[in-house]
Amino acid sequence: MDPSTSVFNGMRMTGIDLVVSVPCINLKDILPMIDNDPSMIHVPVTREEEGVGICAGAYMGGKIPAMLMQNSGLGNSINALASLNKLFHIPLLLIMSHRGVEGETICAQVPMGQLTPSLLDALDIPYVVPAIDNVEEAILHAWEVASEKGQPVAVLLEIGFWEAE
Repeated sequence: MDPSTSVFNGMRMTGIDLVVSVPCINLKDILPMIDNDPSMIHVPVTREEEGVGICAGAYMGGKIPAMLMQNSGLGNSINALASLNKLFHIPLLLIMSHRGVEGETICAQVPMGQLTPSLLDALDIPYVVPAIDNVEEAILHAWEVASEKGQPVAVLLEIGFWEAE
């Protein structure tokens, strides 16, 4: 199965019914799947902190939200994640394309790629780095942890994940 379909299937298994997305080349093939699924609402945004707020409101309204984003946007969302989700114990599934790691061809992606795990650790946001063969279960488990602990949990999809077939 291709990586995008695996991620989408994991989201469906989890019951995700609202997806906020910020543009990312690696996540682009998932968006039409979401748009064509009548059980999911898709809200494209231009900034990650906007997405965090929308997801928080959606959760308070009974939705199961996820945000699709590139890890470089983590810096844009730190304040919202800490002062909204962490403070008020609002779960959020962050599905991140993890750029700037092994295999990256754009040098500008490397600094944030290297810092992403440390930033998540500093925020006390658990994360998982799944392979193609366990991404569906990893997404389901990540939401279970987010929901149980009332906090964001990240799924980091590294460059090698997208190259898997």
